[in-house]
Amino acid sequence: MRVGAVTLAPDQFARCLAQNEWRFTWNLGCSIVPSGVLRFAAMSEPRIQSFEEFWPYYLSEHRDPNSRRLHFVGTGGWFASVAASTVINPVFFPLAMLGFAALLRDGAKNEGKGPAFKHIAGMVGLPTLASPLFPAGVVFAYACAWIGHFRIEKNRPATFQYPLWSFLGDLRMWSLMARGKLWSGDPLEELGLEDPYREIPTEILHTTVHA
Repeated sequence: MRVGAVTLAPDQFARCLAQNEWRFTWNLGCSIVPSGVLRFAAMSEPRIQSFEEFWPYYLSEHRDPNSRRLHFVGTGGWFASVAASTVINPVFFPLAMLGFAALLRDGAKNEGKGPAFKHIAGMVGLPTLASPLFPAGVVFAYACAWIGHFRIEKNRPATFQYPLWSFLGDLRMWSLMARGKLWSGDPLEELGLEDPYREIPTEILHTTVHA
């Protein structure tokens, strides 16, 4: 099934129609929100061109406080793996993390053109060569985050489309939470940011759905 420019599997379509209040996420599927309107963002739209433009979209995919808390725990675990790796290998691991930072900075500049998979491979590979704890921290962080998305938010992680900006978004969100923000309520409202979804009356649903 297609609604506008968004393709849904039959089970997703049925689940959406079974609810009175729902929205399409900007990357895949639908989930329940209290607005009572269809919030639609077409998959055919051009890629986002800057991290600052991406940031509200990132937050919109983390509306549930429990999901954000899982992200906070996961990222905290990754930080712990970085700290432990530094203690275990105080010479080569910090050098590897300098390479990590350089690759992140360079790859993030061009994320608007597409995912920087080569940069990601280097970002994971260099620190892993210096410490086996680093990949364990990465796995823990993404496990927590993806449980938050697939089990709680019922959406697809932005990591699949914007991996580096998603990582930077996670670090920014973690920093805000470490300062006592974003633990409850809607993150966009708390930070005074506009909702990236444009609202469409639910009546349009009946005129745009086709097999």
